[in-house]
Amino acid sequence: MNIDFQRVLQKAEEYKGDISRFLRDMIAIPSESCNEGRIIARISEEMKKVGFDKIEIDKMGNIIGSIGHGSHIIAMDAHVDTVGLGDKDLWQYDPYKGYEDMEVIIGRGGSDQKGGMASMVYGAKIIKELDMHGDYTLLITGTVQEEECEGLCWQYMINEDKIEPEFVVITEPTSCNIYRGHRGRMEIRVVTHGTSCNGSSQDRGVNAIYKMAPILNELKELNELLPCDNFLGRGTLAVSEIFFTSPSRCAVADSCTISINRRLTGKESYDYALDQIKNLSSIKNMKAEVSIYDYEKASYKGVIYPTAAYFPTWRLDVDHPVCETLVEGYEALFNEEPLVDKWTFSTNGASIMGRYDIPCIGFGPGNEDEAHSPNERTLKSELVKAAAMYAVIPSLYVNRVVKTNKL
Repeated sequence: MNIDFQRVLQKAEEYKGDISRFLRDMIAIPSESCNEGRIIARISEEMKKVGFDKIEIDKMGNIIGSIGHGSHIIAMDAHVDTVGLGDKDLWQYDPYKGYEDMEVIIGRGGSDQKGGMASMVYGAKIIKELDMHGDYTLLITGTVQEEECEGLCWQYMINEDKIEPEFVVITEPTSCNIYRGHRGRMEIRVVTHGTSCNGSSQDRGVNAIYKMAPILNELKELNELLPCDNFLGRGTLAVSEIFFTSPSRCAVADSCTISINRRLTGKESYDYALDQIKNLSSIKNMKAEVSIYDYEKASYKGVIYPTAAYFPTWRLDVDHPVCETLVEGYEALFNEEPLVDKWTFSTNGASIMGRYDIPCIGFGPGNEDEAHSPNERTLKSELVKAAAMYAVIPSLYVNRVVKTNKL
């Protein structure tokens, strides 16, 4: 298929107002994890307006809209849940009513990552209007619970909905650069046990908090020894929470629990990261318990789909056909070379490629630094660029596959 890249750009610019209105409508709907029902309904409404061929909401609550009926299954994904607001006093504008001028839209979720959803829907509209159909079926997915458990939605869609695309475009914020991976992560729990007694005679008991102290020191030392990957960066370890149990403030604590946010790099695996901690001398000396947290919260539709809080590392080779497709599209649309890089945070790609080895690539409006911050903002120019890019990716990919098969 021959693609008129300038015509695609013109169409994307024409839809700037529609994309902006749709994004502001979504921002106005609070949609923290496990409470996405209203925004899913709003997305369904927009998909119907644009003319999607098929729209489904699965039992978990993810929305899947499709364009075309070809043999190559291509997916583009945006999670539609957000984090909370934090301190409202830090917001210059109402987080849901937001703010808009000629260049920017401000509001919770604008960058992370309702902007990606707005641009995807209108990228699909461009495909339909310019008759850019080919031998592909494009799935536009709005997924849930990512902020609390990234990739859980795709575990469900792959295992239960039987959706297995040839690749997935992750539309998390990349400032319209091309991202091809990120570090993984784990949520690890360490528990020490003691014996409570009256604090006036603490020698009669065993203080579980004191037992945790040498573990904390050794974990701090371990963080400095973790490996570094040339592309993904360093593995890291941060103690993020501490809890205790005690009969009262006048008693010795009988248990102490810490949470560890472990970022995985390179070939670091689930077992490798857990064993590193289990083998610390302080862990053995204090007979501490080391385990991984589980996620078992119900979706807004009531589905509980338990999973371990393990989110694998993934990386797509720079010469992979999917990465080359996006580079080709970027250069043809914008007449410049793209920056090909990585995220610092984690995405649904942790499941899609990390668990299931389905190739992933990132391209989205918004800046990664805006995620979870007050006055979260998205540039309208990036919404337009993203819509244009999403419109050309499927045809470029199919053209590349057909050309390769002829060689």
